[in-house]
Amino acid sequence: MEDRIIDSWIPAAKLQLPSVLHHGARRALRVLRGVALCLAATTAGSHAMAAPRSIAVIDCTLIDDNASYNDADTNRTQQARIVLISNDLRAQLRDRQLFRVADNAPASAMITQLTAAQNMNACNGCEREVGRKLGVERVGVCWVQKVSNLIININLLVEDVTSGKTLFERSVDIRGNTDLSWRRGVKALVDRLADDPDATR
Repeated sequence: MEDRIIDSWIPAAKLQLPSVLHHGARRALRVLRGVALCLAATTAGSHAMAAPRSIAVIDCTLIDDNASYNDADTNRTQQARIVLISNDLRAQLRDRQLFRVADNAPASAMITQLTAAQNMNACNGCEREVGRKLGVERVGVCWVQKVSNLIININLLVEDVTSGKTLFERSVDIRGNTDLSWRRGVKALVDRLADDPDATR
């Protein structure tokens, strides 16, 4: 008897299955559409939140403890390295999408005037004047402290232009006074900055 009941129930279920599936498919489609819309909205919101902040990065300053002993070739070489790592720093921040890096050209006269009077890492907030001139949210100040050819550290400070709050300040020590060692120092700083979401968001 039990076998016959099962046999008689299966065909009835089979007859009802297509309509059940049709109803279920329409319902599933509506659910999928809703999920897709939610995902699209979430993705759009994430992209908006992830938009990088704007920053002006002033050329690095060289503080050479033995500058009085340098010859002309040494000074030229070191100044070329300053330009090299300044451009490298801006390029890394831009290419890694940590910030939208501003063109400093509109503030070049101001920067020249300020740097002629003092180092930008110790000018009591004058770096933020550059940031305001360029209309950016953040300003970055970099300096290289050279104690000797074997003892060099590269520093990076990132501040909020409006509040003056320090968002990031780190230093890395490098060994060797070469283009490669200086560039490696800059990369190490940018790596640390990238690991600190509070400094970039």
